[in-house]
Amino acid sequence: MKYLNTKALILALFSVTIWGSSFASISASLQGGYTAGHLILVRFLIASIIFFIIALWPGVQFRLPHKEDLFKIVILGLIGISVYHLCVTFGQLSISAGTAGMLIGSAPIFTTIIAIIVLKERLGRIGWFGLAFGFVGILMIALGTGGGSLGISPGVFLVIMAAFSTAIFFVYQKPLYKKYTAIELTAYFTWVGTIPFLFFAPGLLEGIQHATLEANISAVYIGIFPTAIAYLTWAMALSYSEASSVSNSLYLEPVVAIIVTWIWLQELPSALSIGGGFVAIASVILVNMYGKKHQLKLSPQASPPTYDKIDIL
Repeated sequence: MKYLNTKALILALFSVTIWGSSFASISASLQGGYTAGHLILVRFLIASIIFFIIALWPGVQFRLPHKEDLFKIVILGLIGISVYHLCVTFGQLSISAGTAGMLIGSAPIFTTIIAIIVLKERLGRIGWFGLAFGFVGILMIALGTGGGSLGISPGVFLVIMAAFSTAIFFVYQKPLYKKYTAIELTAYFTWVGTIPFLFFAPGLLEGIQHATLEANISAVYIGIFPTAIAYLTWAMALSYSEASSVSNSLYLEPVVAIIVTWIWLQELPSALSIGGGFVAIASVILVNMYGKKHQLKLSPQASPPTYDKIDIL
């Protein structure tokens, strides 16, 4: 078991590092000539093709979903893939990559809220304090986008919506893991989530031709690594260990996002936003470790927690 946990941790750290770099990659592509819609479509067309090749690869067990699960898969794919990536990408039109990474890092706060409402999970005093502390952190991040004023950039609301949608996505997909492998589910969700992005197909080839080389390389990178490979390695990590034993690595994602953005794009969030990011992360750790009887740890890309009661879709 020790060997498996070590292997799971290595895979998890790899996934988190790649995910953390995705925010800078998105900004690089947007700054290099891509529209938000074209960038989303390109990355998911690439990811969809990769999963199609995996599904047809000799020796890979890949089954079609059962009829009774189609509705769940479609709804979760639209929420967790379509809504999430639309909000994140369009959100980064007005906020920095590092700020987006910190806001997405607050997703476990929304997961806790879902646990309270749906699972009737009870928080102690420390838990409620931690939850309130987390929202203070989110507010600090948001206010830090105002450029010295008390205003909040519109992208903040979109990225917060993305954080909430990914919390829903990873909580409610848990029952499906009893029937399907991680590769199968990831492929299903990717294919379903890609369909709405075809709306952005007009002008795609012209957009690619007019984008800079860096923007195109970045778009391909996002499609291959954060969108396909990292989701797959995270699913593999969870197959070797419980979610709780690898989920702590997810607290590194906002840190990676800030560092990569600083090195690549020479951008840093404001001091207020960075302070808010640390407050939000601290609140998540506080709630998960000391605030409730049952731990529920989750991130924008994490696998669902180990509750079997959640199955209302």
